[in-house]
Amino acid sequence: MSQMGEWLRAFRRGIGAVFGRVGGALFTVFYRLATAIVGKERADSWIGGYRSSRQRVRGRLIGKFDTQSPYFKPIWKLWKATVYFFLAFAFYIFCIETNFLYLSGGMPSVEDLQNPKVAQSSEIYSYDKVLIGKFFTENRTPVEYKDLPPHLINALVATEDIRFYKHSGIDTRSIGRAVFGILTGNREGGGSTITQQLAKNLFKTRRKESRGLLYSVPIVRPIIYKTKEWLTAIKLERNFTKEEILTMYFNTVDFGSNAYGIKTAASTYFSKSTDSLSIQEAAVLVGLQKATTTYNPLIKRNFEKSVNRRNVVIGQMAKYGFLTAGQADSIKALPLKTRFKPDNPYSGPANYFKNAVVDFVKEWGEKNGYDLYTDGLKVYTTIDSRMQNYAEEATAEKMKQLQRTFDNHWRDQQPWRDEDGKVIENFIEKVAQRTERYKSLVAKFPNQPDSVKYYMEEKKNKVPVFSWKNGVDTLLLSPMDSIRYYKRFLQAGMVAMDPHTGFIRAWVGGLDYNFFQYDHVKQGKRQPGSTFKPFVYTTVINDSTINMGPCDRVRDEPFRAEYVENGEEKVWEPKNSVGYFSYSNLTLRRALARSINSVTAHLTNEVATPQKVVATAHAMGIKSSLAAVPSIGLGSSDVSLYEMVAAYCTFANNGVYTEPLLVTRIEDRNGKVIEEFVPERKQAIKEETAFLMLHMLKGGLQEPGGTSQNLWSFDLFAKNNEVGGKTGTTSNNSDGWFIGVTRDLVVGAWVGGDDRSIHFRSTDLGEGAKTALPLVGRFLEKVYDDKSVGLYQGPFPKPGITITKDYMNCGGGYDEEEGNDDESDSTDVDSPASDSLDIEAPPTLPAEAPDTTGTR
Repeated sequence: MSQMGEWLRAFRRGIGAVFGRVGGALFTVFYRLATAIVGKERADSWIGGYRSSRQRVRGRLIGKFDTQSPYFKPIWKLWKATVYFFLAFAFYIFCIETNFLYLSGGMPSVEDLQNPKVAQSSEIYSYDKVLIGKFFTENRTPVEYKDLPPHLINALVATEDIRFYKHSGIDTRSIGRAVFGILTGNREGGGSTITQQLAKNLFKTRRKESRGLLYSVPIVRPIIYKTKEWLTAIKLERNFTKEEILTMYFNTVDFGSNAYGIKTAASTYFSKSTDSLSIQEAAVLVGLQKATTTYNPLIKRNFEKSVNRRNVVIGQMAKYGFLTAGQADSIKALPLKTRFKPDNPYSGPANYFKNAVVDFVKEWGEKNGYDLYTDGLKVYTTIDSRMQNYAEEATAEKMKQLQRTFDNHWRDQQPWRDEDGKVIENFIEKVAQRTERYKSLVAKFPNQPDSVKYYMEEKKNKVPVFSWKNGVDTLLLSPMDSIRYYKRFLQAGMVAMDPHTGFIRAWVGGLDYNFFQYDHVKQGKRQPGSTFKPFVYTTVINDSTINMGPCDRVRDEPFRAEYVENGEEKVWEPKNSVGYFSYSNLTLRRALARSINSVTAHLTNEVATPQKVVATAHAMGIKSSLAAVPSIGLGSSDVSLYEMVAAYCTFANNGVYTEPLLVTRIEDRNGKVIEEFVPERKQAIKEETAFLMLHMLKGGLQEPGGTSQNLWSFDLFAKNNEVGGKTGTTSNNSDGWFIGVTRDLVVGAWVGGDDRSIHFRSTDLGEGAKTALPLVGRFLEKVYDDKSVGLYQGPFPKPGITITKDYMNCGGGYDEEEGNDDESDSTDVDSPASDSLDIEAPPTLPAEAPDTTGTR
């Protein structure tokens, strides 16, 4: 006993010394702060007043007791210890709440409690309100309390906090039970309540931003953490109802497998909505809160552990009366079946379009203080989910057929050829050197080319690859084999736009986003060939100093231009695609319809100027740099499909250029509209010019030998429906283009190889009328066939102004006085003409598209 007494006295002295030192240190800190703030004299006055008051209080208290009693000293010391304890505790809470001297780290404010900021998925919707994508750092979509099934709540309460409805954030019984478990080694449960767990999840009380100077003290750190959780839990209980706390809990917790919140977890694990969860499924998700990996049923090695944990939760529900024993036994006997459905931002349709939307929203968010990945925005786009599906289907159908033709055309030969048709030596090796894999290997083995060669050419692995047969195949390939495999694919892009509103209605940037991330709608730029010619005709019709019209005639004869570029004298002599000149005087409408190169070259260089043509194209929406050289009218400068379609929309919109619009409005997580978007508009050309150009574009289908006549093979012309269009084909058939114009929709398509050297050898196979036009035709067929889309079919509207130029009474397309009437040229009028071009490369040839094939 004496030894025990000695221990107690030593302990008391130690505690006294600690309190004395802490008290002395705090007193010193307070005194120095007071001195610095109010001056030494006033600080000394405060200290003197405090000591005098303490002595008076002490004297009064002692005067009421018998100081000679043997019980006085122990009672007095106990009283002092109690007062000091409560004062110290109050000061400790003050320090935690205020982050005194930055010792403990920050605490959530009242505003934070009332408006907790939780990372939430942003959702992207189509114009017809179909969810097409979610973007997130934590994949979370909140639910309301009414969406939580009662058995889900019961499972949580029974397992995590049975006294949830009886405490006010801290459960002293649970804490006592946890402490007793630690002392006895029998830990049956933790001391944290549901509210405490919410506090930890919601305000990240253990994250770096919540740490203070005492974080590095091992024993002190967990005490501070727990205190913060307790204080925050009490505040939550004061500010929210139990139902609101449960709702916030289920919306914030991590369920593993990149599923945050109960709604995402129900969808990810069971492909269900929250209110459809069964009792056993609810038990599985609640059981995950103990350890999201250890009890994850999607991990094969942990499946049995998940079943056992589910049964524990069900047992708890039976223990506390939420289930009968019989019900619990029946549910435990059920097999656990999951239906994994992960949320992938790029699963589903419109992946290339979604990329463009992400870029738009991120740029907007930087200016307006929003984050697409955490702020739970709702982004409403212009895309029509039905049109998008039809565009993807049409692209897949026609490109599959075209790829088969391309493979048969080349068979076992290499399709990468130079201007003379010879195989390009070391083509695959040069492509490989542009890949990140090659660059990383060179960095890893700087002086070991054999090692680089081994990993690039000899080491083979099973890799998933894109296939038109099965969608995805698995092949044994080296990186070089993979490049050879993918470089034989023809690529495509297609985009549809409403010319009146600027709404993008469909966007297909490639064959399959999982394998080809390069976007051929907006990211890719290629020579447009003859699809650029309408800008030349627009210039000569719109310019009042030139003042030509569809019935004016130009002679089809050789053209020669001598010019100087970058100090070098050059000569340009374009040929017609048919290989000869007719020497006929052609109306502008027929010349455009048959895509006569000589007429376009004459109009560009002798009637207008290259500079005027460039100015017209820019006014109509072409934003790419255009070289004002003689060949500009034949499409020698690279442009994107996106800007070409937007420019053609000017023809169908009375000469008004409308900036393409991807997003109509953005709402915050509560559904409040943050911003609505309207497209920019400007009068780019005269209304009369736009009407006449529509008439000219219809000539591609109506004029004898028009290059767009393949469109007649599609079922598009019910109800007197009118369509205009222009094809384009560049040198060696490297690029095939077609842009179709209807009264409510402008649709453009491009087809070609990743590299310009990959193409058909035959214009009969590789021209735009055979490659790109079928994509547009099949897409329009599908759209017109779906009456729910509501796309109007019929003729173009009549002009709302008086048309001063003659366009209806042009007579024959040829000048009979020259002996070239329609009959004399009858060998060509029954079939579409070709529009392939022999044009110069751009003044500065852009680098080929980066190699993104074969990546997932």
